[in-house]
Parts: sequence; C-alpha cells; structure tokens
Amino acid sequence: MRKKWYKIVAASLSVVLLSGLVSGCGNQNEKADSKTKEITVMIPEWGAPDDELLDQFEEETGIYVTVNEVGWDDIRDKIAIAASGGSAAADVVEVDWSWVGEFHAADWLEPLKLDKEEIEDMPTIDTFTVDGDILAVPYANDFRLSYYNKDQYEKAGIEKEPETWDEVYEHAKLLKEKGISEYPFVMALNAEEAATTSLMWLAYTMNGVVFNEDGTLNEESIVSALEYQDKFIKEGLIDPADKSSSGMDAYRRILSGNAAFLTGPTSFVARSNDKEQCSVVGQIQPILVPGKDGKAEHTMPLPEAIGVTKFSKNKEAAETFVKWYTSKEIQKELFRRNSTIPTHNTVLKELIDAKEMVQTGDMLEEAKRIASPFPNGVPSYYAEMSHAIYNAVNKMATGALSPKEAFDEMNKVVTELAGNK
Repeated sequence: MRKKWYKIVAASLSVVLLSGLVSGCGNQNEKADSKTKEITVMIPEWGAPDDELLDQFEEETGIYVTVNEVGWDDIRDKIAIAASGGSAAADVVEVDWSWVGEFHAADWLEPLKLDKEEIEDMPTIDTFTVDGDILAVPYANDFRLSYYNKDQYEKAGIEKEPETWDEVYEHAKLLKEKGISEYPFVMALNAEEAATTSLMWLAYTMNGVVFNEDGTLNEESIVSALEYQDKFIKEGLIDPADKSSSGMDAYRRILSGNAAFLTGPTSFVARSNDKEQCSVVGQIQPILVPGKDGKAEHTMPLPEAIGVTKFSKNKEAAETFVKWYTSKEIQKELFRRNSTIPTHNTVLKELIDAKEMVQTGDMLEEAKRIASPFPNGVPSYYAEMSHAIYNAVNKMATGALSPKEAFDEMNKVVTELAGNK
C-alpha cells in the first residue's frame, strides 16, 4: 500500500523515489516510475492525505505524490536545515501560522497565486499573506471558539450563556460555590506554546489589542489579561493541574464534565459530539467568544497551511497540489475523513446546512470574525517571543511572579526583539 511505502521514504527524508526501499510494493513503485512528474509533501500525520485521495490527485493530474509524515515539532527544523544547504526538505511543506514571519524573512517559500473569490472565502489566508504575497494556503481551520456546559449552567441557575468576560468570572464562582464544578474554567498555563496563544486571544477578545504598531506588547491590554488569569488561579477556579499539563489535556477537561467553560480549538465542536472522546455529549454548546462589553468583535486564528518551498525543482506541480488539496471539494473530504475544519467559509456553511456538522452553535458566525492580532503580520522572531511569554505566564501561575512582574519579564524580551531599546 502507498501509506506503508511513503512512511519508509519519510524515515530517510528522501526527495526522490528509492526503489531499494520499496521492493515490497512493486506495483506502486512501477506506477511511480512510469510518471514524469513526482513531488514530495512533508506534513504531520494528522494532516496527511490518505491513499485514496493521493490516487485521485494522480489520476486527475498525472503527478505522483510521496508523503513524508513528520512530527509537527520537527518540520520547521528539517526545512531550515535543508534550506541552509540550498535544497528542499520537500516540494510542499506544512506551514504553521506561527512560522510565517520566520519563513518569509528567510525566503523559504514560493509565493502562490489564488483568485479573488478563493481569497475572500478564506479569512485565515491573511495570516499567510506578507507584503501582498500569499506564502501558503490554509487547509485546516482553527480559531478560538468558546464552549460552555449548558446543563451545568442551568443547574447553577444560570439561564443564559456568558456575553462578557466579567460574566464568565461570575458564573465560574457560582458553579464552584454550588458544587457543580470544582474547577469550572479552563486555561492553558504550562510553559508551552498554548499558554502564549491563550494570553494573546484573551487580551485580544477582552481589549481588542495585543501588540502596538511597533511590535511591542500593549501593556494595558496584556496586564489586564494577566490579572484576569491570576484572579481565576488564586480563587481556585482553574484546576492546579493546568499549570503543568499540556494545553490539550487542559482543554479536554470540558469533555469529561470536569470543567464548564472553555475557549479553545474549533476541533472541540467534533470532539464534544464524539462519545469516544466526550462523556457529556449533548451538553456542550459552542458560542461566540465573550468580550469586554458584549461578544468579542474578533477572534484569533491559529490555522495550518501548506506551501511550496523555494528550492523545489517541481514548483509548478507542487503549486497544483497545494491548490487541489485546499480546494472546496477536497476540504469537504478532509472533514469527512479527518474531521478537519474547512478553511473555506462556504464549505463550512454547506456542511452545517447539510447537517454533516452537528451541534456547531455559533461556529460559522465566529468564523466571520477571524482577524489577526499582529498589526504587521506574524514576526520572524515569534518563536523567541513565545518562549518569553509562556515562561512568564507559567511563573505567574505558580506564584513566582505577579501579573505586572510577568508582563515586565516578557515585555523586556519582546521589546528587544522588536528592535526597541
């Protein structure tokens, strides 16, 4: 089978077909050898197209695709190492939203061309657009959406969903006081990327701003968000385990009924309706993210995309694959096969209207509110900045720093990175 074959190739990080490694897949190898167009795709396992889709693409285009499944954390390094030697780690590569600034500064991606209709239908594409150039096309949508356990809220006498962050706090206190949920609020606080993005989306939805125009942190907004987090921590409204567990493990508390409110990944729309993952199916309602005086005007996107590497020797074929894999029809198939949330809003609406996606609540409306919190695009130094932010957040969560001290620690690093001494 093709899947077994490309995993062998992935282990060697080869960008050509190695016939000696695929002797057990003679038919596939002969088929590949007969093609004049071949490309490689480096992507995490959860984003990899299956054999049927790959065969469909080959039949439609005559292009044979080798998929190298590589762990998400390793992809960036492999792209950098290959590029430093003037070669391509693969023709098509995974591009996380947080890598865009770095990849642009290093000139590792080939600009892509999309028509106006496609661009307008994919709000998250702005994240991958720098100076007018589209550097990658999103294939997996993720933006922050809120969820609350309606049954638990009703047991506490709360008749409607929270509209503001102040209401979220008041509701959490009531849920705890009535013994309905010991730790009703979920927040990623471990020293990892999820703590950075959690602080950013909280500040963004609460105050409408995260960064100043010069790239420095907006002190008023960030400090107020840190103080909000600190209040939940000190009043025991957040599980102490959230300080050391992964963000995903923290998020999953709402699926077990151990938490009543979450702002998290869009994947929890599907997860909350999956009896194998959720023990409170039917109780969790997706809602618009709260804001300061009402629902937040914007939400933060965290999408995954694919792009063509600058050193690819098969750029035309690689771009053909990118456009095919992110097309509307394949978006539908990715949802049906992998529960991948579509990046085309029209596809999202179509799946909801057809009831292929259920219990989606305000998901579609929230998708229309996607906007980037970065006034000048994701910076090239995002990784270093995130490291400073999540370490400071974790120190505050463990009591080593006050909210203002946590801000001062992260702000010093971010200001230096932004070039403001």
